[in-house]
Amino acid sequence: MSKSRSKKIAEKTIFATFKILKENGGEMRGKDVVDRIRETTSFDDYEKHRFEKTGYIRWESILHFYTIDCMKAGYLRKQKGIWYLTEEGEKAIDLGAEKLLNSATKLYREWNTKRKAEDGIKTDLGDFTEEEAAQVQKSLINQYEEDAYNGIRNYIISKNPYEFQDLVGQLLTAMGYYISDIAQRGADGGIDLVAYTDPLGTKHPRIIVQVKHRPNDSVSSDEIQKLGGTLKRNSDVGIFVTSGTFSKPAKKEARESREHIELIDFERFVSLWQEYYTKMTDEQKSFLPLHPIYFLGE
Repeated sequence: MSKSRSKKIAEKTIFATFKILKENGGEMRGKDVVDRIRETTSFDDYEKHRFEKTGYIRWESILHFYTIDCMKAGYLRKQKGIWYLTEEGEKAIDLGAEKLLNSATKLYREWNTKRKAEDGIKTDLGDFTEEEAAQVQKSLINQYEEDAYNGIRNYIISKNPYEFQDLVGQLLTAMGYYISDIAQRGADGGIDLVAYTDPLGTKHPRIIVQVKHRPNDSVSSDEIQKLGGTLKRNSDVGIFVTSGTFSKPAKKEARESREHIELIDFERFVSLWQEYYTKMTDEQKSFLPLHPIYFLGE
């Protein structure tokens, strides 16, 4: 039996995804993976066709559709817009494009058969089979979620360092902290915000906050050490907030530091903003406005 065009597209895009992730240490933003595939892979007009209803490109939709197979097979993980290649996924690259996809699809079908047997799930979406319908829904939701997350990320990236510092201050206020000092332009001595748990700052701890707006960089261990050096009182707590990430040595430094240093990277910052969004005033929400949409879950 001849192979469908969709299957051929899936084979080359999934295989390209795995190789790109491996070349980049096993993790990348999903959007960056798709962009890299677009730059390095040739597509014909059929593959580049844009669907009128969703606005998505055919090859991108097929890629997202088959990443569900790879996730259920244990080859791939997704979280907050980041795609992670697992150890099993890295080994699967040796199978080649065709066998890799076949093995992922086989493992997905085994999982789905077991799930339906346990849950008694029924699905009816027109021309799709029951199995395909659930997978189409999941892949579309994944695309919507990633688009939404990338929209938030691009919005934050567009801010200057002082605007990002203001975002951090608004979040801490919504969380119930009281900001007593905000660094102005110029050298800040490693302190951007000072916060307390009460309005007058008479209760412990004093919270020293360092903010770095570097979306594409990782914070180093040296920078964590410098924050630790600003914690002069025994009860001081440090919080390091970045719009990027923390290096592994930086995380280790924070864990092993004598002082309590809390790390908030971009992913955690967005999660906290979402968590406390309903507690914010309209003015606070305007700094990073969100609109929640709910989909039917599995």
